[in-house]
Amino acid sequence: MSENVQQASDRFRDLIRSITGISLPPHKVQMIDQRLRRRVVAFGLPDTEAYLSQLLAGALPKDELGQVIDLITTNTTSFFREAEHFTFLTDVVLAEKMAQVRAGASARFKLWSAAASEGAEAYTAAMVLEEARRAGKGCDWAILGTDLSQRMVERAQAAIYANDQLTTVPQALQRRYFLTSDDPSVAGKSRVVPELRRNVRFRHLNLMDKRYPVDRDVDVVMLRNILIYFDQADKEGVVDRLTGHLLPGGYLIVGHAESMVVRHPMLRQVRPTIFKKV
Repeated sequence: MSENVQQASDRFRDLIRSITGISLPPHKVQMIDQRLRRRVVAFGLPDTEAYLSQLLAGALPKDELGQVIDLITTNTTSFFREAEHFTFLTDVVLAEKMAQVRAGASARFKLWSAAASEGAEAYTAAMVLEEARRAGKGCDWAILGTDLSQRMVERAQAAIYANDQLTTVPQALQRRYFLTSDDPSVAGKSRVVPELRRNVRFRHLNLMDKRYPVDRDVDVVMLRNILIYFDQADKEGVVDRLTGHLLPGGYLIVGHAESMVVRHPMLRQVRPTIFKKV
């Protein structure tokens, strides 16, 4: 790799970190180069060096940086991933909520999926909350899913998934909460039923923003497997801002690799990856 390419790559990594919080280590330079090649070709440029130079100089279309962020961010997601979190949601969090409702608290449960990707986490929570409501063990609920990637937000809003993505969803829940179609254009795919979709909203949000346009009476915030990409200062800032949106007694749920990175005076660890606001 030429010195010019290395310098451009370093500047690019600095730009991505400042905007998204994602720290791309130097050894990921080759991965960056591979993922950017399609953009190099799209603009008819000779190489990655030329592309990065134009991107950093602001010579490409305004939405190009968003395209790049989509390419380099990880969008791994699946239904019922880390399933014990959803068991905790029903067995502990909802039980506490219903006791509060009986004591006069708001009978509406709010959950925020703060790195929603294409929506599997949010819709998993929706199925769990709706099942509890139907069984008389829950209440009305609302879910907000947010993501840095506009492309992921649009896919989550569409709520259409390949059938092989549903293998982790119990069969009874597949039958109740997913629809198939005879339309050949969506063969092999299923869509979340309207009854769930109407209570789940998605929108773009950058966790690096200093303020979030989100309610401050949220019962649960799920931010799983994203803090690991941030440096320590950004981790602390994000956790602090998210905590401000939780009700007292609300919960922050993180990924298994992140239990040691959550440090906040208002959060008490109640499970390895679950923290309660005091």
